[in-house]
Amino acid sequence: MSDPVRLVSYIRSAWLPALCIGLVAFFGWHAVAGDTGVLALGGYKAEQARLAKEAAEVAERKSDIERKVTLLDPAKVDPDLADELVRENLGLVREDEFVIRLDK
Repeated sequence: MSDPVRLVSYIRSAWLPALCIGLVAFFGWHAVAGDTGVLALGGYKAEQARLAKEAAEVAERKSDIERKVTLLDPAKVDPDLADELVRENLGLVREDEFVIRLDK
């Protein structure tokens, strides 16, 4: 056989295995170093810890709001809570008090 014919024969017999090897390499690379690969796992765990901390803070705020709502029962309003809410939301002060503003 001549050399070009042998080359064409070799290419015809090797294209499918080469394609399969290329696909395995492509998907293997993305399984390790892709956006959702093994190397991105550390970032996901850090994000999960941050979100768990944020969820705990939101749950704490929710329980505080629920506690305040139960204290605002129209039948019996806690005078201290009412005083705190009026001062905080309306900025009212009694005549015998001094106001000291602190910059945040």
